[in-house]
Amino acid sequence: MTQQVARARLPTAAGEFQLHLFAGADGGKGHMALVRGEVSGRSGLLVRVHSECFTGEVLGSLRCDCGPQLAEAIRQIAAEGAGVIVYLRQEGRGIGLLDKLRAYNLQDAGHDTVDANLLLGHGADERDYSAAAEILTRLGLRSVRLLTNNPAKIEGLRRHGIAVSARVPTLLHVNAENAPYMLAKAHRMQHLLDLEPSGGVAPGSHSGSYPGSSGGGYLATDSGGVAGGLVVAEAVPSLRSFDGLAALRERIARHRARSASRPFVTLSYAQSVDGSIAASPNRPLALSGKASLTLTHGLRAIHDAILVGIGTVVADNPRLTVRFVDGAQPRPVVVDSRLRTPLDASLLSGGGVPPLIATTDAASVENERSLAAAGAEVVRLPADRTGRVSLTALLEHLARSGVRSVMVEGGAGIITSVVHERLLDHLVLTVAPLLVGGLRGVLDLGTDAFPRLRNLEYQQLHEDLVVWGDPAWDAC
Repeated sequence: MTQQVARARLPTAAGEFQLHLFAGADGGKGHMALVRGEVSGRSGLLVRVHSECFTGEVLGSLRCDCGPQLAEAIRQIAAEGAGVIVYLRQEGRGIGLLDKLRAYNLQDAGHDTVDANLLLGHGADERDYSAAAEILTRLGLRSVRLLTNNPAKIEGLRRHGIAVSARVPTLLHVNAENAPYMLAKAHRMQHLLDLEPSGGVAPGSHSGSYPGSSGGGYLATDSGGVAGGLVVAEAVPSLRSFDGLAALRERIARHRARSASRPFVTLSYAQSVDGSIAASPNRPLALSGKASLTLTHGLRAIHDAILVGIGTVVADNPRLTVRFVDGAQPRPVVVDSRLRTPLDASLLSGGGVPPLIATTDAASVENERSLAAAGAEVVRLPADRTGRVSLTALLEHLARSGVRSVMVEGGAGIITSVVHERLLDHLVLTVAPLLVGGLRGVLDLGTDAFPRLRNLEYQQLHEDLVVWGDPAWDAC
């Protein structure tokens, strides 16, 4: 339980604030709230939830954008006359200063900010927003406009009862040192940032010139891609330009009307131009750009369920929710023949629709009980000749449960089985412009009967190419 232990007037260069200090029962570092004006009982106030960064805020490190973000938040809230900055003592996205410095060394050795945390045994982001929600509640705010580019922060506050009425983008502060960090936030942590290459610096490079200089580099742009130095990152592009969604929604509706034996199956995944979906098994690889990720969320919203394999859950720890667009939340379905789903998986703790985990009779009864206690529905189904869950039996079970459309997202084993068993009705394939030489999306089918695609449509979303098509099984 967080309790306020002190409060004092704090004049700043931007204006006068009240600084509130809160302490938890554990006696650890106190969180703080910098409050401007009268906030109790107010709705729609501008709020920033900011995590401590000693290196960026005190020492002026250029490796991140934390110091400029905090200063900009103070300026914006002061200009509005009322608002709150909640300052959480969660250094290094929750891993602490010691491991943050160790992570810096790993980044200098070539790893990005996400992999550096993972190599140290941490999650990509271990921050918790329960204390922030409790502080905002104690301050009496009815709803907030959250100053952030991070969708996970919005979800974290909402999960703890805070009404977030709008997202206000934060300014981007890009330089030659923090560009790889910013790119990793955009491409691997789904922060809503536009970082358009203007030439001269490759992702991961620590050299070159950036906005404000005369050379090339990465420019922070708006959602229309117009370079303007350091500008506000707008919300993700509107789905009204994604022509395939309306047509696919109509096809699903027609399938519902004529078939009850199995759901309509859409296979959707991203690969490199050489067919790789990962650098190696069980290691995630960010491929899609922001517009393509938005399309993925639009596809999720028009399906009843999302189906993935246990390898995807272990490697990526996905939430499988609809976040970037408005729409219904599909039910996550995991094919887990041996019940290896971790009890701390985001699917179980993310506050979304409870997942269905499909397994076989060979799976552990104890694991089944633990997963059921964590909120999952575990169903035992017949196994195929390899001992894995029969996808045909799973689709039939889903149809009996009222599921009329399923979006299959991976990984390689599930993708291959869906193709090999001729279970897909439509393919939405995103091709990213890079060469990986890693794990293929479709493995050896053990047959020469490769399906061609017909009714093809092509769509370019920034640098990605999206291919829409139907498998021509009768031509195999």
